[in-house]
Amino acid sequence: MITIIGSGKVGGDAALFSALKKVDKEILLLDVVNGLPQGEAMDINHMLSEQGIDVAVRGSNDYSEMKGSKVVVVVAGSGRKPGMTRMDLLKINAGIVKGVVENIKKYADDSIIVPVTNPLDPMVHISFQTSGFERSRIVGMGGMLDLSRFIQFIHEATGHSRESIRALVIGEHGENMLPLPRFSTVSGIPLNSMLPKEKLAELVQNTKQVAAKVIELKGATVHAPGNAISTIVDAILKDRKKVIPVATPLDGEYGQSGVSIGVPAVIGRKGVEKIIELDLDAQEKENFLKGVESVKSALAGI
Repeated sequence: MITIIGSGKVGGDAALFSALKKVDKEILLLDVVNGLPQGEAMDINHMLSEQGIDVAVRGSNDYSEMKGSKVVVVVAGSGRKPGMTRMDLLKINAGIVKGVVENIKKYADDSIIVPVTNPLDPMVHISFQTSGFERSRIVGMGGMLDLSRFIQFIHEATGHSRESIRALVIGEHGENMLPLPRFSTVSGIPLNSMLPKEKLAELVQNTKQVAAKVIELKGATVHAPGNAISTIVDAILKDRKKVIPVATPLDGEYGQSGVSIGVPAVIGRKGVEKIIELDLDAQEKENFLKGVESVKSALAGI
């Protein structure tokens, strides 16, 4: 069973995409709002029935029902409103996430936690500290979502199929994220050899800014994060050993400790099974460290 805590739009989409990918036979939606997770579960089950997919989705307001969960996704918290940065949410959501993780410790202490609540990187570290779990069992969603946006801009710029694109985004999930054209390819062809520097810089900037644009236009980002969550959960439960950029606590990697931030990692049944250390150039290192300092500053302010 997987549990998704927070049954709003992103949590509901995470359950929907996870069911469509058949990541597990049972998905539990948990929320403090009476009726919301139950209604969401009913709606998803009706769709799954027509599709002939035998995944059972149920809703509850009782944390104890998450017992036995292999993966717990934490979406609970206040959403990012137009004009807000992710860091504006810090103090609002820190208390919420701490409370949720205490319940995970109580009822699902063998699970892997997938934090999604913004600001993502500080919430990953709060989840790590509050849970006391091994760091490999804390798998933050941010980089996977940023990656999906970077791939779309590469697709638009090159005209080549999305399927042929392999890209990478690391660092803070926010204004200091680090899309990496140097580590991105189209059917194995380095992206740097396909596009001029000016265009690459434009793609990087667009990737950093597009979430705010979506929020401005429709009020929230929903489908891309819901799908990103399901991709991570699928990699864990099906032991795919898939290399995904995720936010996880560092212990010496990239010269950093005492902070959680987005890095490429091998994701499998044990969670973060290996962190991959890239040979970053001077500019990339500088940008990565900006994100590290931003997250450390945020954590110091809690």
